Amino acid sequence: MQNKGFVKVFAVLLTLVSLYCLSFTFVSQHYMSKAKKYANGDPALEQEYLDSLSNETVWLGATFKKVRENEISLGLDLKGGMNVILEVSVPDVIRALADHKPDEDFNKAVDTAAKLATTSQEDFISLFIKEYKKTAPEKGLAELFATQQLKDKVNQRSTDAEVERILRDEVKAAIANSYNVLRTRIDRFGVVQPNIQTLESNLGRIMIELPGIKEPERVRKLLQGSANLEFWETYTAKEIVPSLQTADATLRKLLVDSTPEIKELEAEETETETVEEKTISVSDSIAAALKGETKSTTEAEDIERAKKEHPLLTILQPNTSGQGPVVGYAHYRDTAEINKYLNTKEVQGVFPRDLRLKWGVSAADFDKKGQIFELYGIRSTERDGRAPLEGDVITDASDVFDNYGRPAVSMTMNTDGSRRWAQMTKKNIGRSIAIVLDDYVYSAPNVMNEITGGNSQITGNFTLDQTKDLANVLKTGKMPAPAHIVQEDIIGPSLGQASINAGIISFAIALILLMIFMCMMYGIIPGMIANGALVLNLFFTLGILASFQAALTMSGIAGLVLALGMAVDANVLIYERIKE
Repeated sequence: MQNKGFVKVFAVLLTLVSLYCLSFTFVSQHYMSKAKKYANGDPALEQEYLDSLSNETVWLGATFKKVRENEISLGLDLKGGMNVILEVSVPDVIRALADHKPDEDFNKAVDTAAKLATTSQEDFISLFIKEYKKTAPEKGLAELFATQQLKDKVNQRSTDAEVERILRDEVKAAIANSYNVLRTRIDRFGVVQPNIQTLESNLGRIMIELPGIKEPERVRKLLQGSANLEFWETYTAKEIVPSLQTADATLRKLLVDSTPEIKELEAEETETETVEEKTISVSDSIAAALKGETKSTTEAEDIERAKKEHPLLTILQPNTSGQGPVVGYAHYRDTAEINKYLNTKEVQGVFPRDLRLKWGVSAADFDKKGQIFELYGIRSTERDGRAPLEGDVITDASDVFDNYGRPAVSMTMNTDGSRRWAQMTKKNIGRSIAIVLDDYVYSAPNVMNEITGGNSQITGNFTLDQTKDLANVLKTGKMPAPAHIVQEDIIGPSLGQASINAGIISFAIALILLMIFMCMMYGIIPGMIANGALVLNLFFTLGILASFQAALTMSGIAGLVLALGMAVDANVLIYERIKE
C-alpha cells in the first residue's frame, strides 16, 4: 500500500497522455468529414479543402498537417497502396569512401563480400573486413581509407578497429541521408501518412509503405532517382522583373489571339474606362489572389478581369524590391499554371538564355500559413548547361552555431571542390549562390567574401530544424549510390468498406455480449467493475498505439481482440483467487 499514491498519479498521467494522443484521431476525422461534406463527392474539391487547412492551427497549437501525422492511420490491408523495400548499395558506399582505389585486393574483397552478403547473416562491412584480411593480411584498413574525404577521421596510424567504426558511421550517415531524401520526395508527392523506416536487421535497406497510391510507376521513378545536389549562380530580381513584365505582355497577346472571350473583352473597353481606373488595381488583385481574399462578387470580377489583362502577373507577384535572387511569389495552387506559362516557347524567348527559374522547396518565411512559395532566378554559366559545382565535392556538413550564437551550417569540400568554390565565391561577392537539390532551391545564402580552404559556413535567418535539414541536404550531395527497389508489392484493400463496417459492428456486439456475460457471471457491481477494467485496457492500448503513430491493420485488430480476451481471462483468475 506504500506505493498507492504513485499508482494513482501514474494512472492519471497515463489517462491524460492517452486522451491527448487519441484526440488527434478524432480531430482529424472531424475535419475529414467536413471536407467530404464540403466537396459533395468531388475528390479534387475535397483535396483542395484539406490543402487549405494544412497549415492552419486546428487543435492545441497543432496544424492540421501535424494532426494528420499523429492520428491512427489505416494500414495497407485496409486502405490499399504500395509496399516497397529499397536498398542503398553499401559496396558502392565503401568504394566511394576508398576513393575508388584500383587496388586489386580491395576490389576482390568488396566483390566477394557482396556475394556472401546475399546469404550470410553478417552485415557487409564485417564480411568485407574478413575478406580483405584474407586477401591482404599484411595490409591495414587505414591504407585504403586515409583519403581526402576522410582526412579528419582516418590517418595512416589509425587501427583497423577505429577504421571499422568510422566506416559503420559513414554508411549509417549515407543511409540516413537516403532516408531524408526519400522522405522529402514522398512529402512532395503528397502521400498522407507514409510509413518510412530503416530495417536495422538489414544494413542499407529502407522500407516504405504508401497508403492509397494509384500511380506506382511514378512512385518507382520518384524513389529510385539519385539525389542531385547543385550550387548555382543567381540573378537578382532587379535583373529579371522587367523580363517578367514583358513575358506577361507576350502571354496576353498569345491568349488574345487564341481566346475569343479576351477579344470580346478588348472590344468592350472604352476610352473613358481602363483597367487602371478600376477600384482594384492589378497589384492589389495580385496580393488578394495570393492571400485568397476575394470577399465580394465585384472584387472577384475585377480580379478575373485583371487575370485576362495580366495572365502571368496576376498569379505571380514580382519581387518589386529588386533585391536577392527571389524574382516572384505565388500561391502553391498557381505554381503549375505558372510553370506552363513560363515553358511556352514565346515566353522563354523574352528571358536571358542562361536563366533557369526554380521554386523554393518550402513556403516563404513571411507566410505563416505555408501557402506562398518563392521563384528563384538561377544563372547557368557553363557551356553544357550543368551546375558549376555539384554535391559530390562535399565531404562533410553539420549544423553549428556562428559567432553570435545563431544556428548555421558548416560544410567541408574536397581539394577540387575547394578550388572551384573559391573561384565561384570570388566571382559572386555581394550576390547569392543557390543550393539546389532535385531541382528545388533549399537555400540561397549571400556571399560576403571569397571562401578558400574548402571550409564554409552558411548563415542566415535559420531555425535549429532548418540548419539540421540543410546539413542533411548537403551531406546527401555526397551520397555515392542511389537507392534501388529490391522488393515491391502493390496491395489492394483486402477488405471492402462493407466488410470493414460489418467487422466493426460484430466487434461492438461481441463487446456488449461480453459485458453482459461478466455481469451475469459475477453480479452487477463486480461485473461492471470488470467491464470498466476491460474498457480501460482497450483505451490505454489504443492510446499507446496512437503515441507511436501506429497504423491499424487486420492483424493489429486481431491483436486487440486477443488483448481483450487476455484481460477477461485475468479477471476470471483474480475473481477465483479472491473467492479462495
